[in-house]
Order: sequence, then structure tokens, then C-alpha cells
Amino acid sequence: MGEMPGMETGFMRKAIELSIENVRSGKGGPFAALVVKDGEIISTGTNLVTTSFDPTAHAEVVAIRQACRELSRFQLSGCEIYTSCEPCPMCLGAIYWARPSKVYFGNTHADAARIGFDDSFIYRQLHGGRARHPHDPVDAGRSAGRVRGVGAENRSCALLSGLAHE
Repeated sequence: MGEMPGMETGFMRKAIELSIENVRSGKGGPFAALVVKDGEIISTGTNLVTTSFDPTAHAEVVAIRQACRELSRFQLSGCEIYTSCEPCPMCLGAIYWARPSKVYFGNTHADAARIGFDDSFIYRQLHGGRARHPHDPVDAGRSAGRVRGVGAENRSCALLSGLAHE
């Protein structure tokens, strides 16, 4: 966890803005993601689960698919992903397969759970009934360096909690 340099903060702010607009427009949940290469946004994605009737249409997956089409390749080496919330297990899997250089997220899985998006049941299934999360102290070293949360000043949950059920 920590603060992001200026350019990265701008990308995170953009992801947060997209997530808020996504809820206001009625297109989906309060989640958005950007894929950035060489300081330029090459794709964006928002949660489209309810409007596309596709349970896999999470912001990160939408952004990854679009970026891969844009770059005509299936891996995102040399790219960074900025997402308004810590990736769920499905999105984290997609991110690992896409192999971006870095991932930044704003809200945590606990923040998402507080506004009605709780994925702890998936972690319980994966860990034999125990609700372990990939960033628990036991697993923290495995993901260090690839997935990084940002400081509270960049989190959007406070802004989104009133919008999530509009």
C-alpha cells in the first residue's frame, strides 16, 4: 500500500470517474478499469454484468479484452492496469493470464463487500471453507510487486457507497 506518483494518480482518478459514471448511467456496478501502455490509455472497461447479461463482464475483464484486441496480442506485458477496486478472484485470474507489468487498485475487497459486492464465498470455496484472501499475511509475499493497493486518499468507496443502489 502506498501513494502513487502523479501520472498514476491521474489514471486512478480516471478509473474512479468511470466507475461513478457507470452507476449513474445505469450500465452496471461501481467498477472501472484502465489499461495503460507507455503513459497512454489504450482501453477502458466498466462493469457491464447486468446490462450485457454476462457474469464475466467485470471492468477488468472488459478492459483486458479491449486492450488485447487493440494491441493484437493476448498478453499485456509492458502495460499497467488501474482498477477502481481490488480485483475479484475471476479478474485476478484474468490479470495473471494477461501478464501486465503492474496493477493498481483503489478500494479493497472489504470496501466492496460493505456496499453489497462480497466475494468472500469464492475465497471460502477455494480454501476449503476458510475465508482466506490473497492479501492475508500468509499469502502477501506471493502477490507483492504485481498487485498494489493505493492509499486511502485515492479510494472511491466513500463516493460510491451512496450510488451503489440508486
